[in-house]
Amino acid sequence: MILKALYDYYDRMGDSLPVQGLEEKEISFIIVIDKEGNFVRIENRMNGKDSQKFLVAKSVKRSNNIAANFLWDNFSYVLGISNESFAITEELDAAKKDSYDKVLEKNRKNHSAFIKKIKEIAASSSDNENIIAVEKFYEKYDDNIIEILTQSDQYDNIKKNITKNVSFLINGSKNIIAEDKDLQRLNMSNCSSNEKEGVCLVTGKKGQITRLFSSTSIAGSQATASIVSFQISKGYDSYYKEQCYNAPISKEAEFKITTSLKYMLRKDSRNKFSIGNRTYLFWTSPTSEATRKVSEEAELGLYLLMGIQKDQDDPNARLKLVKETFLSIYSGKNITSASDKFFFLGLAPNAGRIAIVYWSESNLKDFAGKILEHFNDMEINDTRKEKKPYYGLHQIMATVTLGGKSTEVQPNLPDATMRSIIEGIPYPYSLYTACLRRIRAEQELYITRVSILKAYLNRLNNNNKKITIMLDKENKNQGYLCGRLFATLEYLQERSNGSSNIRGRYLNSASSTPAAVFPTLLNLSIHHEDKLNKGSQIHFENLKGEIMGAIASSGFPAHLDLEDQGRFMIGYYHQRQDFYTSNKEKENNVEQ
Repeated sequence: MILKALYDYYDRMGDSLPVQGLEEKEISFIIVIDKEGNFVRIENRMNGKDSQKFLVAKSVKRSNNIAANFLWDNFSYVLGISNESFAITEELDAAKKDSYDKVLEKNRKNHSAFIKKIKEIAASSSDNENIIAVEKFYEKYDDNIIEILTQSDQYDNIKKNITKNVSFLINGSKNIIAEDKDLQRLNMSNCSSNEKEGVCLVTGKKGQITRLFSSTSIAGSQATASIVSFQISKGYDSYYKEQCYNAPISKEAEFKITTSLKYMLRKDSRNKFSIGNRTYLFWTSPTSEATRKVSEEAELGLYLLMGIQKDQDDPNARLKLVKETFLSIYSGKNITSASDKFFFLGLAPNAGRIAIVYWSESNLKDFAGKILEHFNDMEINDTRKEKKPYYGLHQIMATVTLGGKSTEVQPNLPDATMRSIIEGIPYPYSLYTACLRRIRAEQELYITRVSILKAYLNRLNNNNKKITIMLDKENKNQGYLCGRLFATLEYLQERSNGSSNIRGRYLNSASSTPAAVFPTLLNLSIHHEDKLNKGSQIHFENLKGEIMGAIASSGFPAHLDLEDQGRFMIGYYHQRQDFYTSNKEKENNVEQ
């Protein structure tokens, strides 16, 4: 199911992805030679940490084995050098000398494999000037490569980036030699020979079967990691069939699947987001050109909701756009088909492999409905002048961690929260408790924290009254009422003294053991009221009376459970926002 969805994604993208046998690869350095193989210069194609991408022959699968790529590779293969090649051997002790020699020997074997491939290509394409020039370059300079590098102005950059990829360019040409179409066709014809045939499990068609899946590494995994792999002689062999022959997938299907993965995993991809050690991919499968644009808007919407966006002029407008996008899909304004799907794939590094930790497939319209539920559950009164987003996954994770670093969130919490958002299931209890802990530790009720509490409580399957966006005077929950009263007493002190220390001193105890705290606070409030004018005194007496009139006849609760502690915080926030809104309305009335 997962592989078929990735296979179909390749077909959906059409000409946007490389044809079979090719892939986009970052190549950092270009060795420029003339048609006679004479060295001209070395060009640096790096821009910061990124390098220019070229459409070259697909990389070979290798772990500990030696296999050269087609007309491009790292410095160990192309020039037979590594960091050890620049070391001063006299300063090495015996242990380091042994390690040094092993690396040099590996470089020699790697380079020999690359030279062998160059000669094979040249023998098959004796009329191709590009490959002949490369062959001549090695004949002239292979014995004094280090000397050539030391004379280049890129010598220091090469030493710093010795693991990067390198290829060749004929001086005056626009394309590197690895992009030569004739040579690429030769490579693809050679790769397609002498392969076993069988029925592909993905397509159901007969074709050449791949033995190994190409590497599609993710953040935190080894460079050789892949999404499909089999161990030899570990109990997975069946009827003498080893590796991918055990679960036959055609070379065509393998190419489309891995190309789709690499495309969505690229650095500037808008089909992925990462948090912690998890990488999440998502994509749609529109069934017609009419719904293609809608599907692409849905992908962008989820990217804006889940990913980290930098340098945003108006992040609130960004999330408003996300909500409008999914509302248009769910309401039918943007027409979709019942066959249009939304796929969600969670990946995690696992030794030499990629582990699939999550998979979801749903109807696009139903998916839009789940995202809208998240917006509705998280929505709460926001009176800030500069509104900032608080619906996104990274904002949610950041607000429940020390220092606001979403990457340091407790394990599995991002995955559980993400599932709640896209599946419409209750938010994780660990998110709720982490939020309460941060409020208690900092005595800060940020809007995102209160929204988390509201969303969690409203998704619980219980008979408690649903929490509204704004102040709800009909909510008689004892925790909610205690929160409202606490906010009132705090605001009363602010009006009386110009500042308040109630929240810092009493918030934690008032939210857990109200009966032990509120008598003291109410006694203090009498002294605060005495400093106000008569009208203000009446206002606060009425408000306190309104709230306390709904408190149980037995008095303040001796203890609030965790759910009611959350309602306490929301009641506090609602009442504080109501004070601010009321004052703002009064000012507007005076101006009029």
